[in-house]
Amino acid sequence: MINDYLTFARPAFEKEEEIEVEKELNQVLNVLSPLANFNGVKITKKFSPGLVISGDQSKFKQGFINLMKNGLEAMPNGGELLIQTFTTGPVVHILVRDTGIGMNEEQIARLGEPYYTTKGQQGTGLGMMVTFSIIRAMRGKVEVKSQVGKGTTFHIRFSKME
Repeated sequence: MINDYLTFARPAFEKEEEIEVEKELNQVLNVLSPLANFNGVKITKKFSPGLVISGDQSKFKQGFINLMKNGLEAMPNGGELLIQTFTTGPVVHILVRDTGIGMNEEQIARLGEPYYTTKGQQGTGLGMMVTFSIIRAMRGKVEVKSQVGKGTTFHIRFSKME
């Protein structure tokens, strides 16, 4: 929790470096695979190889750990977490889609607000705030689509590193 506060307080990066998207996302998935197994969630990866963006590797990983952990926790009775990457022109797209409980319009609108959580007592309301802050600091954009009872898709866009 303290780390989340500090990340939000200083979203600027200590260093700007090359991020190999597939490699970093695989590391995030390795960290989260025990939680996926515990929840009976199947992880599906559809990666376009060779995608590189610019930013802080550790913050990138932290942001995607928060995002994917939320997806896994939204599927306590199993489901599928799809991680997909692709490009269109100069844009790198990362999709994180779960088949979990989903969110209504009000919940989507409030995502990223400090202390707002859909997890009751289990959530701090800081994870998504930090994730959105990291993505913004990396000049990225986030789009969220969700349907109650069907799941949620986060569509993140970054500029490709040339």
